[in-house]
Amino acid sequence: MIGNYLIGLREGLEASLVVCILIAYLVKSGRRDTLLPMWTGVAVAIVISAAFGALLQFGSSSLDFKAQEALGGSLSILSVGLVTWMVFWMRRTARHLKRELHGKLDAALAMGTTAIVATALLAVGREGLETALFVWAAVQAAGSEDGSTQPLIGVALGLATAVVLGWLFYRGALKINLAKFFTWTGGMLVVVAAGVLAYGVHDLQEADWLPGLGSVAFDISSTIPQDSWYGTLLKGVLNFQPDPTVVQVTVWALYLVPTMAFFLAPGRVAPTAAAPKEPTPNDPPQVVPDSRSSAARADAGDGVRDRARGAGARTGGDEG
Repeated sequence: MIGNYLIGLREGLEASLVVCILIAYLVKSGRRDTLLPMWTGVAVAIVISAAFGALLQFGSSSLDFKAQEALGGSLSILSVGLVTWMVFWMRRTARHLKRELHGKLDAALAMGTTAIVATALLAVGREGLETALFVWAAVQAAGSEDGSTQPLIGVALGLATAVVLGWLFYRGALKINLAKFFTWTGGMLVVVAAGVLAYGVHDLQEADWLPGLGSVAFDISSTIPQDSWYGTLLKGVLNFQPDPTVVQVTVWALYLVPTMAFFLAPGRVAPTAAAPKEPTPNDPPQVVPDSRSSAARADAGDGVRDRARGAGARTGGDEG
């Protein structure tokens, strides 16, 4: 439940922040008349995402066992790939998210109402579809096939928390350091994604798409029973399995270790030239050196004196 709460919170807050930024920009631009089209795009994105999640859930239930396992494993791996890309993208662009959305809205406002609906639909729909896919895969990995509603409750609580935080952020009652928030939650989401990936590999093994189903790496079911409270906690948070196969453990390690290393590595910032210091009223006047040579300056001075003499001679002739 905790892992699914984290997914709902992390992915839901991304969508909430996108909506808040869109609303704030339209309000500050004096374009309140475009709020209704914007909300229309958001509503359409939510409906499409919910329909996609329902299609995954009810569509997969009509398949036979091996087809269900093949579909679940394939979508789990796909969702891990999408979430991994989104985690890195959001970590890199969190500080510039407002500027990117403002640029898209500027173009949409110039094109009309339909473009505004499309902008909101695409901005929120991407988050919604990704959330629906990853939540479905995580719920399957958490073992909701036994009828338990705890994973869904965790996701719902996470989404509700994200909506509240987004509203507080819009009202100015909450200051969020987006870079730090998405770094910490992104790191935790990488751990969750590693468990979802291992579970997806197990599904593909049960569907006979991958070998090694009978080759168990270790079995600690007697030490950590799956029906114990700590076994349930590990299953809900990390998608822990007490008897994984060798292929599962290998894929889990090959994903988690390098992905987490790249994610936590400090970003390289290209060196930039130092900005010139702004002058203050108390600063002494700056003397800008002339780039010309002393000989050139001397020639220029002789030219000025010659012109002055010529002007004086003409003046004297006129007086005479």
